[in-house]
Amino acid sequence: MSEQPLLRIEDLHVDYRPRGGAPAAHAVRGVSLTVRPGEFVSVVGESGSGKSTTVHAALHLLPDSARARASALELNGLDTTGWGDRRLARLRGPFVGFVPQDPGTSLNPVKRVGIQVLEALRLHRRIDAGAARELVLAKLESAGLRDVDRVYRQYPHELSGGMKQRVLIAIALANDPALLVADEPTSALDVTVQKVILDRLAELRSTLGLGVLLVTHDLGVAAERSDRLIVMQHGRIVEEGPAAALLAAPQHEYTRKLIAAAPSRRSERLAPARRVPGNVTPRDRAAQPAASVPTLLRVHELSKSFGGVRAIDGVSLEVTAGTTHALVGESGAGKSTIARIAVGFTTADSGEVWVEGTRITGLSRRQLRPVRRRIQFVHQNPYSSLDPRFDVEQIIAEPLVSLGLSSGTARRERIAGLLDAVALDRSFRGRKPAELSGGQRQRVAIARALAADPRILVLDEAVSALDVSVQAQILQLLVDLQQSQGLTYLFITHDLGVVRLVADDVTVLRAGRVVETGTVVGVFADPADPYTRDLLAAVPGAEVALATSA
Repeated sequence: MSEQPLLRIEDLHVDYRPRGGAPAAHAVRGVSLTVRPGEFVSVVGESGSGKSTTVHAALHLLPDSARARASALELNGLDTTGWGDRRLARLRGPFVGFVPQDPGTSLNPVKRVGIQVLEALRLHRRIDAGAARELVLAKLESAGLRDVDRVYRQYPHELSGGMKQRVLIAIALANDPALLVADEPTSALDVTVQKVILDRLAELRSTLGLGVLLVTHDLGVAAERSDRLIVMQHGRIVEEGPAAALLAAPQHEYTRKLIAAAPSRRSERLAPARRVPGNVTPRDRAAQPAASVPTLLRVHELSKSFGGVRAIDGVSLEVTAGTTHALVGESGAGKSTIARIAVGFTTADSGEVWVEGTRITGLSRRQLRPVRRRIQFVHQNPYSSLDPRFDVEQIIAEPLVSLGLSSGTARRERIAGLLDAVALDRSFRGRKPAELSGGQRQRVAIARALAADPRILVLDEAVSALDVSVQAQILQLLVDLQQSQGLTYLFITHDLGVVRLVADDVTVLRAGRVVETGTVVGVFADPADPYTRDLLAAVPGAEVALATSA
């Protein structure tokens, strides 16, 4: 490797200064790191540990409320301290590409995808008009996208979260930079597309010497792909070293905690932390005769097209009472479309949905209101699914108000009980979403979904945006709530490690069709379809992920 680092940060400190004279928040404290040509460095740690702030500071992308100071902030050997945007623009793109965390807010909603990739190219090079389209299509395809002619013409709102993330990766790599800085670039991607992207980065590392600085909560990715790991807690680096050695023998207690929480390191289904007398666990229920366990959610031969493109095609599945049924597949496979049809947010072109024996297909909004109490939805993104103007109490009260379920003292008591149920202190009731961490926001979202006392929760990638320790807490919370309240889950995820921890049954989707369904133990141990085998083989740390407990 070259002696000169592509990126060098020395003794970085970052403070956030809130309005109103509140004390400064110390986000980063004395962080130093380097990335050399061809090196893959991952930064891991819980939400709020300072990971994203560190990489934003390195690229001078911090908000005005932040104050950064460092002994050195170097890109390609140049000290960029005090540089303005015009000067930095010479390095952003041609030398360093950046993939932001949130694909939902990082693309221009009024411009077609192809135009946005083309703009990134034209900022730094002259492109012949005739060759421009072909070059953009090649960039989109190299980021793992299929049917790139169609994607080129689409707007961001027409893409799934994973597809948006791949567009951002295409933009970041458009000008063949020497350094890629990526903030959670694979958290919204299914395992097969994640593998395509990571394999592409590995190819660029070997052929062009691409250096990668990756912020991630996925220890499977970090373990499999990184040369070095940097572990951060409370704004400080608590441990760093070669990835294999650090994971095999972590020295710091916090590192050991993160490793223990990773789904790829756990092989048995999560058990409730506390058994409620008289209630049965999903495993107990699985031992009962099939005829004695009712089906609470059934979808039959669902089909749906958008703009002439078939999103789902003849999908059928059943979710039995008190169990968790996982729906997995690549981004764009139709998982979220099925979820939205199941709760009545979207209508199907054909097919039927039954909720607790009630056929909801074709019902009007007024007729659906009683069904809303029985089935509730938890969105993927805890940052965008909560109204920023409301405090926690108002957010949780939304379904109570809209369904006219309670008022006054009874409503306040119900909200207090829901905060207790999701393990949030009652003092949080007056806080707004901006004052909560990602895990706390997702707990609020779950409490809101529980407010109407439903029998079924549909969870659309409800833990994919969370770091591993918070993810472990939310998964345990869901298992405990299922046991204590008898809940039934339709659990949508691209993380097969999470499926193994919480689900009883699994349906695998590909291009809108069911390719395989069965128990998690049976499907994971002996997948019948080649596509399912490919999904399992693509899991980072596949030898761990394939370990299954009956």
